[in-house]
Amino acid sequence: MESKQSMSHQGAAWAKFLICSIIGIFMFFINITFTVGGVTRNTIPLDHLHHFARSLVAPIPFGQQYIALFIMIVGAVYPFVKKTWKENTLQLVFTVFKILGVVAGVMHIFRLGPDFLHQGNFLPFLFNVLCVPLAFLIPVGSLFLYFLTNYGLMEFVGVYVQPVMRKVWLTPGRSAVDAVASFIGSYALSMLITDKLYQEGKYTKREAAIILTGFSTVSITFLVVVANAYGFMAQWNFFFWTTLLVTFATTAVTARIYPLSSIPNEYYELATPTEEEPITSNRFRTSLNEALKVSASSGNVVKNMFDSFTAGCRMVTVILPTIMSIGLTGMILAEFTPIFQVVGLIFYPFTLLVQLPDALLAAQALATGIVEMFLPAAFMDTAIHSAQTRYVVAVSSVSGVIFFSAVVPCILSTKIPFNISQLVIIWVERVILSILFSGVIALMFLS
Repeated sequence: MESKQSMSHQGAAWAKFLICSIIGIFMFFINITFTVGGVTRNTIPLDHLHHFARSLVAPIPFGQQYIALFIMIVGAVYPFVKKTWKENTLQLVFTVFKILGVVAGVMHIFRLGPDFLHQGNFLPFLFNVLCVPLAFLIPVGSLFLYFLTNYGLMEFVGVYVQPVMRKVWLTPGRSAVDAVASFIGSYALSMLITDKLYQEGKYTKREAAIILTGFSTVSITFLVVVANAYGFMAQWNFFFWTTLLVTFATTAVTARIYPLSSIPNEYYELATPTEEEPITSNRFRTSLNEALKVSASSGNVVKNMFDSFTAGCRMVTVILPTIMSIGLTGMILAEFTPIFQVVGLIFYPFTLLVQLPDALLAAQALATGIVEMFLPAAFMDTAIHSAQTRYVVAVSSVSGVIFFSAVVPCILSTKIPFNISQLVIIWVERVILSILFSGVIALMFLS
């Protein structure tokens, strides 16, 4: 009887590992042609679902906009319901920005305030191009993220890349799963994982810092919006995989230079260090066992989808109002002050070096990415600017990793020692390296 139960459990683990992984790969990586709302698109199923969800409310006047505004209101009210607004200064500041985000959303829908705010590159861009798609895409995408992250696929792949993690990125093999979790799932999720493992003594300070600033970029659902905004959705797999390549290549360099190289390679003071045991033989069997172990303990698929969906809903309530407020602040600074033109001069020699047709514009656009990673998209018109320029700006915006509207507060809320000046330096380094790496790819494939 016990043998039959064991075989049954093993069979269920195999089924979940194979079926759920295939579903995840299909939803996020396989382009199909489908017509939604009278428009035929060749894109990944997740993007089709996102457009289908939007088409359901399209007949209602301003239906999509009201849903996005409702999500912003929930995000602004939540800190007062949970009383998190008064925990520290950072929480207070971001609560204020969330309230301002709601105000900006109301101004857009009801066309209130100065006329210049209603021009294409201000409120309409932030609300219609960014917030409305994200309002639907993040919850829909979160339904399927678990299929990639929670049924053994990442562990299966992670075991194979363990030997190169230490050599290339100076981090333990276990960080492979952490890195992929961030890039595919959520930077917030990755930061929670990293902070937890650091406090448990499984990462040193330097290793945790490399992971936080090297892999914790926007998730795959955000990348769909980025690809759409820059005109690369038709080339999704090229865009996704090269963005991942550039991000990880950039991290291999920044891990070896100041300020990351100056962070002590020591464990958390209150933790008992736990060294990782290297896998030296039968890697396939080990990777399969790890995958099946995770699959077997993954729980009910429907419940996991619901939990993931609710987590996605919580995340979107945080993201939307801060995009509106911090994004609008950055746009006003870009329009009426020379600050980003000056900062852009740092990147101009490198955009020239990779022969971008719009080198100065690309440099100045990328300078705004420190505020919010979506802001550079406001400068890129897909009908005017070259594919090379749009590609380098899009990839470098993602690979830059660090931006004040979301990632910086998350990093500063962990136990991992960082200050803002270090983060800004790392951002500059990452943008420069990303321009160089993505510029070479653009010259090879898009020129």
